[in-house]
Amino acid sequence: MNQVNCLIVDDEPIARDIIKTYCGHLDYLNVVASCGNALEAKAVLQKQKIDILFLDINMPIMDGISFVKTLKDQPQIIFTTAYKEFAVDAFDLAACDYLLKPFSFDRFIIAVDKALEKFEPKTNVQTNEVSGSAAEDFIFIKTDGKIYKIEYDDLLYAEAQGNYTKIITTGNLLLPKMPFSNFEELLPKALFLRTHRSFIINKSKIGHIEGNRIFINNNEIPIGSNYKDQLLKDLGFS
Repeated sequence: MNQVNCLIVDDEPIARDIIKTYCGHLDYLNVVASCGNALEAKAVLQKQKIDILFLDINMPIMDGISFVKTLKDQPQIIFTTAYKEFAVDAFDLAACDYLLKPFSFDRFIIAVDKALEKFEPKTNVQTNEVSGSAAEDFIFIKTDGKIYKIEYDDLLYAEAQGNYTKIITTGNLLLPKMPFSNFEELLPKALFLRTHRSFIINKSKIGHIEGNRIFINNNEIPIGSNYKDQLLKDLGFS
């Protein structure tokens, strides 16, 4: 993977250090600069191409929301804030993700993966990881130096796991290094439904639904609030 240039903007030094440390664990992230306010950040953006902008909202001089509105060529923006009430405004600006402080490293990875999916070309997936065609009832997944054939009827559900996708079948658990969105594209939409930003399920394997949970065998899969209406519609409850 090519180096991804990142810019951190937060008026709290500790918050900047945490994000910088998180970035340091992912060798493809290159922290170009770490700024304490929007004006410093604007100067960096004028000189250097930035791919991902980690941006606090509640800052002196100019808040993060106002700052984004001044940008013509926006990088992928991941808001980092202690205030959840700004979420609607953030997503109105097409923010890639919204991290509520304090956030864990695994939640940070999920946000970064979302950003990478926006500008990573989704080519060569068939040749690198998977072979098969839409007319068939199976796919092949390569992981751990082996190639596994997965019948659609054996696939229970899949879960996003950072740079990986956890695949649960009737008799196996696979963890290929593949973005979750790429794996989802390989599955027929008529059979597999998105229930949450991190989960996709085999519709035919649903045991029952209770509240915001789907039960498949002994597994509980969450239903995200943004996905519930579409899920019920897909199941015939419009």
